[in-house]
Amino acid sequence: MQPTYQPARAWFMTAMLFLLIAINFIDKVVLGLVAAPLMKELGLSPAQYGLLAGSFFFLFAVTGVAGGFLSNRLPTRWLLLVMALLWAVVQLPIAYGSSLGMLIACRVLLGAGEGPAQPIAIHACYKWFPDERRNLPISVFQQGAVLGMVVAGIAVPWIDATWGWRTNFIVLAVLGFAWAMLWLVAGREGPLDVRATKDAAASGAAGNGARISYRALLTDRTVACIIALHFAAFLTLALVLTWLPAYLSEGLGYAPRRAGQLFAALLVASAPVGLVLSALSQRLMTRGVPSRIARGAFVCICLAVGGVLLVATAVCDVGPIVKVVLIALAISTTPIIYSLGPAMVAQIVPSEQRGAALAIEYSVAWIAGIVAPPAVGWMIRAANNNVAAGFEQGLLLTGALLIVLGVGGLKVLNPERSLERLARRLTA
Repeated sequence: MQPTYQPARAWFMTAMLFLLIAINFIDKVVLGLVAAPLMKELGLSPAQYGLLAGSFFFLFAVTGVAGGFLSNRLPTRWLLLVMALLWAVVQLPIAYGSSLGMLIACRVLLGAGEGPAQPIAIHACYKWFPDERRNLPISVFQQGAVLGMVVAGIAVPWIDATWGWRTNFIVLAVLGFAWAMLWLVAGREGPLDVRATKDAAASGAAGNGARISYRALLTDRTVACIIALHFAAFLTLALVLTWLPAYLSEGLGYAPRRAGQLFAALLVASAPVGLVLSALSQRLMTRGVPSRIARGAFVCICLAVGGVLLVATAVCDVGPIVKVVLIALAISTTPIIYSLGPAMVAQIVPSEQRGAALAIEYSVAWIAGIVAPPAVGWMIRAANNNVAAGFEQGLLLTGALLIVLGVGGLKVLNPERSLERLARRLTA
């Protein structure tokens, strides 16, 4: 009997993935929120801190791709469980480490464990939703990132002030273990892959055991453009995670606790925009609008607008409040690629290759996380340790890249055309 869409169970699994992504992003952002006391206690320079922040991504891409290929063959339920346990375990040495080398080693291991998280979570979620209904659930569980960063923005400065910055990592270990136990009891594998493969075969895509070569996939114009757009958006995210709290406090003059609260407020304000944009794109899809418009053109316009806002933040001589508003608007529009980009990739590839394809797309794009934190650290050092000048230079370069890629993507992104082209290059 052909499996069918089960809305209640599908949305429950989405809620579980929402919590997982929340923990994932607390892990990512916590270092930025304890940057000041950490640098002071360990005597780190901005460049050394940038290296530490970027170390999280050293193995991120490699393990992301490896995890994606594993998810083609193993149940996502067990892969997610193992990853969550690893995240929890590796937090404890960070809580007690005293040297830069120890902290870097732990963050590298944490990044290695979190590298496959988002693509495997998306792959798991796609097993519960048909193609035309995938935009919104992915956007919803991706909002776990917002929840995680909001909780971190409020809780981390308070924990730091009350018990010290190291206690935050003990709390993260507890959260990771708690989610893993809940997932062990309630997590299940989605039933819709068989249906997805049959639908793909009916539309001329890969099916019945046929496979698209990964070389053909990665050289496809649509996929390459999605990766480039994802990279530019991740540059924005990496800057926000690692340097925005310091920019708010040292650059714009807010007190550390106030900066943490403002950081959380920025993320809360941005969340509804992302959900509305994803819902609008999904509405277009369910009404029969081609994916090249409902997803491709839609995401390009959003990212180009975000780029304009980042450039305006960097070049406009305005007060701190206006700069905060511009950043809030920018980080409201750029995350749309995190849901629409994978949806376009999944639309092109057969379901039995989807995990690896999503992981490759995510992992290549996440190289931005290696580049951005130390690059901004060097810019700050070149500006005589002026955090505002270095950070805004990073915003300017990232914004310009978003504009160029967003405008160019309007002509390039076309999932339907790529689906037809790749179907002709199938390898058995």
